Amino acid sequence: MRLSGITPSGHPHLGNHLGAIRRWASDGGPGDLYFVSDLHAMTTTHNPGGLRARTSEMLAVLVAAGIPAEQVFVQSDLARELSALTWVLECTCSYGEAARMIQFKEKGSGQAGVRLSLLTYPVLMAADILLQGADEVPVGEDQNQHVELARALARRFNGAYGEVFTVPRPVLPPTGARVRDLADPARKMSKSARDAAGVVFVLDEPDLIRRKVRRAVTDAFTEVAYAPEERSGVANLLDILAGCRDARPADLATEFSSYGALKEAVADAVIETLRPIRERTAELLADPGELDRVRKAGAARAAERGEHRLNSAMRLIGAGT
Repeated sequence: MRLSGITPSGHPHLGNHLGAIRRWASDGGPGDLYFVSDLHAMTTTHNPGGLRARTSEMLAVLVAAGIPAEQVFVQSDLARELSALTWVLECTCSYGEAARMIQFKEKGSGQAGVRLSLLTYPVLMAADILLQGADEVPVGEDQNQHVELARALARRFNGAYGEVFTVPRPVLPPTGARVRDLADPARKMSKSARDAAGVVFVLDEPDLIRRKVRRAVTDAFTEVAYAPEERSGVANLLDILAGCRDARPADLATEFSSYGALKEAVADAVIETLRPIRERTAELLADPGELDRVRKAGAARAAERGEHRLNSAMRLIGAGT
C-alpha cells in the first residue's frame, strides 16, 4: 500500500499534475491513499481562510483528476488520531534526529520567530505514514530524509514496546515531466511562487494559459532543439509538451521550425490536458455538499484503517485503556 500527500501551500499547478497527480490517478492501486496535508501548511504564517479554501480546491482537483473518491482524505480531518500518534512518536524521537532534518536547517537557520512546528513536522509526517500502515512512500530527494526518520521511529517503537508499525520504505516515483517556471526556468514551477507569471495553475482559464506560455523565456537561438543544460527555457517547453503528449521531448523538437510554433503547440496541449480537470473541479467546488460527502467518507475510511494501530501503540506505551 502506498501513501502520497500534497500540501496546499498554494494553488495546484501544471507541474503538480504532470509530475504526480496524473500518475496517482492512472497508476495507483486499490489500497493506496492520497491526502491533502493541510497541517503541514501551518509551519509558517498563513491565512486560515485561505488555507481552508486551498484545501478544498486541492481535494477537488485530486478527485477531478480521476483518483477514486474513497482513496482521498484531508489530513486535518484525522487531527485527533494524528495528534495522539505524533505525541507517541515524539516520545520516541530524539531532539538531535529532528534538528538534523535538512529542511529545518534551511528554513529555520538564522531566522527569528521560527515556529516549533517547523522542527517537529517531520514527526507528524511519520505519524501520517505509520498510522495508515503504508509500506511504500513515493518521495523525491527532498523528502527522503523524512521517510528515513519514519523508518527509524517505527523500528525503535517496535523494538521497545512491541510490533505495531509497518516499516515503510521510500520509493522513487517514475520520472515525470520536469516542469520549470516559464519565466525563470532555473527554478521549479512552485505553488508558493511570489511571481505567478511563469506558473500555470490547474484552474487557469485557457486564455491566461496561452498568454503565460507565449511569454515563456526562451533564448537567442532560432532553431528548436532539446538541450536542457544550454537552452533550459526551450527544453522546459518541450518537457511540458512531452508530458502532455506522453512522448520524448527530443523527438518533439524536430516537429517545429520556430519558437512561436512550439509555444502555440504547448499552449494547445496544456489547455486540453487541463480542461476536463478544471471543469470537473469547478463542478465540485460549486457543490459543497458533494465535496463534503467525499471528504467525510475519505476521513472515515482513513481513520478506520489506522484505528487499531493507534490503539495498540497507546496501549503498549502505557497510555489509553
